[in-house]
Amino acid sequence: MSDDKKVKKVEKEEKEKKKSDTKNDVKKEPVKKDDKAEETKVKVKVSTGEEKKTKKGSKSKSVKPKKRSRKTKAKKPKKKVVLVRGKRKKAIARAVVKEGNGNFRVNHVNITAVHNSYLKEIMYEPLAMLPDILPKIDISVTVRGGGPVGQAQAVRSAVARAIYAFTGDEKIKDLFIQRDRFMFVEDSRRVEPKKYMGPKARARKQKSYR
Repeated sequence: MSDDKKVKKVEKEEKEKKKSDTKNDVKKEPVKKDDKAEETKVKVKVSTGEEKKTKKGSKSKSVKPKKRSRKTKAKKPKKKVVLVRGKRKKAIARAVVKEGNGNFRVNHVNITAVHNSYLKEIMYEPLAMLPDILPKIDISVTVRGGGPVGQAQAVRSAVARAIYAFTGDEKIKDLFIQRDRFMFVEDSRRVEPKKYMGPKARARKQKSYR
């Protein structure tokens, strides 16, 4: 009996070996995909992605509004303007000269509207010496401080200096200085202050013995 069992075991082992061999033979080998087919698929994917990107880019460009070109206006040539000041005592005058038609204003009032002929003559003196220049320019003067005569003399000084600055002609400067030096150069003289024992700077009380 023991021999029969051994023989049966040997037969079973042989059968099992045969079965395992047949199973291994039956197993299917993995199917190899063609490399070319894979490459074509990848290329298709890449190309479709690029096309999408280009489509998106074209849409964004079409959406962007075009910049409007601003029309540049032709710049007008700037007119020459000169501002000069003149002083006399406590009066300060500021004269503005520019190209114009011969308007002359003092504190926004035309010179012809000044009633005092003496003051008008003082203010108009530089222009009376140069009759050819007035029709080509406009003069506007503002005066503050001091009395009427001091203001008139300050206006005269400011107008004379402004005309010279506007034209830049040395002959005009020499003409003003020959007529009156203080027409072009500021007068540094001031009123002497009052002292005690008298009504003015130098006046004193008089004393009589008779």
